[in-house]
Amino acid sequence: MDRAQKRQAVEDMGAAFKTAACIVVSRYSGLNVAQMGDVRKRMRGAGATFKVTKNRLTKLALKDTGFESLGDFLTGPTAIAYGKDPVAVAKTAVDYARSNEKFVVVGGAMAGRRLDADGVKALASLPSLDQLRGKLIGLVQAPATKLAGLLQAPAGQLARLLAARAKQDEAA
Repeated sequence: MDRAQKRQAVEDMGAAFKTAACIVVSRYSGLNVAQMGDVRKRMRGAGATFKVTKNRLTKLALKDTGFESLGDFLTGPTAIAYGKDPVAVAKTAVDYARSNEKFVVVGGAMAGRRLDADGVKALASLPSLDQLRGKLIGLVQAPATKLAGLLQAPAGQLARLLAARAKQDEAA
């Protein structure tokens, strides 16, 4: 990789980091190509990006992004995952780390705050953005559903009463 390519890689990563809500740093020593492909596939499914980059270039790209504190984590064979949904990124990384002991979550950052490995695990235990949206919609719809049921109840009782009265008249 020549200087121009490195400069372009740093600019591209920096732009991506500025729009990311969360970055998770992990160690991948000992993973084979198929396992790395599996991690990438899972991350894409969660709406995140997973990259193995040169630590020095990543440190340069982190400047002026709010994630500068991650520089200490970038030693040895590291990979970064980032995306717009912080819970999805953390959850995917932690889930893969549970299933493969060679993949270790080192730490991360979210909203300018540095997270250690336990912080990333705590973030992963939160409900995802889609789950929270679903709960919110359920809370908003519940009163309307109950109100509709209450309004229909008297009409239903009246219809059952008239049906019972009609049966009595037929029987008589």
